[in-house]
This record gives sequence, structure tokens and C-alpha cells, in this order.
Amino acid sequence: MNTCISNTCGFLYKHFVKRVFFQIDPELVHTQMVHFGELCGKLPPILNLFKNIYSYADPGLNQNIAGIQFTNPIGLAAGFDYEARLTQTLSYIGFGFGTVGTITNMPYGGNPRPMLGRLPKSRSLMVNKGFKNQGAKVVAQKLGKLTFPYPVGVSIGRTNSLTLKNQKQSIADILAAYQLFEQSNVNHAYYELNISCPNLLGDITFYPPRNLSDLLIEVKKLKLKKPLFIKMPREKSDAEFLAMLEVLVKFPVAGIIIGNLQKNRKDASLDANEVAKFAKGYFSGKPCWNRSNELIALTYKKYKQKLKIIGCGGVFSAIDAYTKIKLGASLVQLITGMIFEGPQVIGAINSGLVQLLKKDGFSHISQAVGVNIL
Repeated sequence: MNTCISNTCGFLYKHFVKRVFFQIDPELVHTQMVHFGELCGKLPPILNLFKNIYSYADPGLNQNIAGIQFTNPIGLAAGFDYEARLTQTLSYIGFGFGTVGTITNMPYGGNPRPMLGRLPKSRSLMVNKGFKNQGAKVVAQKLGKLTFPYPVGVSIGRTNSLTLKNQKQSIADILAAYQLFEQSNVNHAYYELNISCPNLLGDITFYPPRNLSDLLIEVKKLKLKKPLFIKMPREKSDAEFLAMLEVLVKFPVAGIIIGNLQKNRKDASLDANEVAKFAKGYFSGKPCWNRSNELIALTYKKYKQKLKIIGCGGVFSAIDAYTKIKLGASLVQLITGMIFEGPQVIGAINSGLVQLLKKDGFSHISQAVGVNIL
């Protein structure tokens, strides 16, 4: 990573590029930038330039988790690359892994607009896509033609359709998507199971322990070839969350992602005037910070021997990522932090993590995981 050039890029992004982008429809900006990123992934000179400017490597950040080699702990969360266009690009701007999707058995064009909105004062995005994606068949065909420069995960969820009228049909729909990927040529590293999207049609839920168990019983029968991580909600009480974890540890689940969007529109972290602009949708970024950290700590304290934790929610800096790591997260995911801070933030986080580890007397990131939990 060229620190001088990277810092300059960050300054230009935050003070000029972002100001322009934030005046344009966010869905349009997202679509155009993802297509631009996909194009860059086909141009080796551009990728090498990105790597020289943005990417940061250090052996102290390497980890083997669930049999997967991660060169650093910072990953792209599900919800950004839902058309699987960026798997050839993101490692070159510094990501250690990335998740495509969430992908569903049947395609879905997205919820009624607006599907995205910005809350600058809250350092948040309104998200209301509802698992917008091209469907498992199309995505598997696309990814099956590629090799990946870093660990790629596939997030799978229930198709956002009212034709799925009950739990049994919804489980069958999820299983069909997994089966399609299992039978494909996609060389991904892991799966995610997204049970926590708050923007889906209907009232099907996998949160009650019995419903969650019914789902995982059927998923277990598939004998998935890749490790499975569960994307968790953040709005549940400690008791409700622990009841879900008690179910998860009975199944071949490698770990959990904590967690999904902030649903409480009256949360103190949200600016009320910004929230009032959006009749629907829920919120990413800093409004997810506190509860995510609480649940990471709770999970690590209770199940650190059984579940690896991927922390997600409100990561904008190295200190943010390090906070989640010291609470028990082995890996960290983000989206909103990159949109607010710029693509150089990934390398900056990794570089900053190395400095924070050295400051605390650690030589490897694994030594810092959970140190703040007694």
C-alpha cells in the first residue's frame, strides 16, 4: 500500500467525490460503481494499480478459520455485491474476503423504490432491497466460470415472494438454492444463511427456536461441502438471542455474523429528521454499532469454543474493527464504512490494526480476539 497516495485518494474521496455522489440517486450510484468495479476486474493493469495504492498485507493478520485461509480479517458484507460482479476486484483494494448476495432460489427485482437512502448525520444508509438478485441459477453460472483471488462466500436466503406461504415452502426454497450451488462448478469458500433480512414480504420467520431448528435440520441433510455461517438479527433480547444460539450449536454451523440492520427507527443513534424521509426500510452503519458489539461479547462469552464470530455493523476505522475483535470477533465485515470513507479505508483499517496490535503487545491478530471479555 502506498500510504501517501492512499491518503490523498481518501482526502479527495471524502471532500470531493463523495459530495458529488451524495447529490445523485444512491441506487444509480451503486449500480454504476459496481459495473465500473466489474470492468476493472477484467483489466490486470488497473488491478495492479489498485493493489499498489490500496492493499495492505502483514503476516500478523493471516488466519485460518473453518479451514479457510484469510490474509486479513476485513470482508465485504452481503448486500453490496448482490449480482456477483466484484469477486475479481475487491481483493485488490484490500479486502481479505467477500460475500456475494444474498442470493435466492428465484430472482427478485427488488422492493418498490427507494431501495437505498443516505443518512449523513447518522452515518447510515437506509436499505430496502429485499434480497434483490438475479437468482441462484444465473449467479452460479456466472461464478462457475471464475477463479477467485480471495475467499468468496455465497449468502443464501428465502426468495422474497408471497407465493411462499408457509415455513415448509420457505425451507424448500432455501434448500433448492443450496442444492443448485452444491451441484455447480462454483469454487467458493463458505456459505452464509441469511435468516435476518427485515425487508421481506410476508410473515415467515426463522427466529423462534423451533422454526430455526426445523430449517437447520433440513440444511444439515444437504451435507454442505463448505462451512456455514448464519447471519443473525440484532434486535432480539439477550435471552432470545441465546435461545437461537443454543439451537445453532447443535448443528454443523461454523459461526455467525452479528448482525443485520437496525430496525428501531427511534434508536438514539439515528437522526429523527433523516429517518422521517423514509417510510420503509431499515438502517446500516453506525446505528448498528452498539447492539452488534453487545451481541458479539455475549456470544463470545457463552460460545467461544463452538462458534466463530464475524462482527458487522458500524465499522468505519481500524479502531472500530479492533473493538469488535477484542470483544470476540475473529473477522469483520462492512459496507457502509466504505461508502462514507472511500475504498482506501480497507487498507487503512488493516494497516491500523497492525499498529494497534503492536501497541497492545500482540504479534498476531488471534491474540487480540476476545481479550476484553473476562
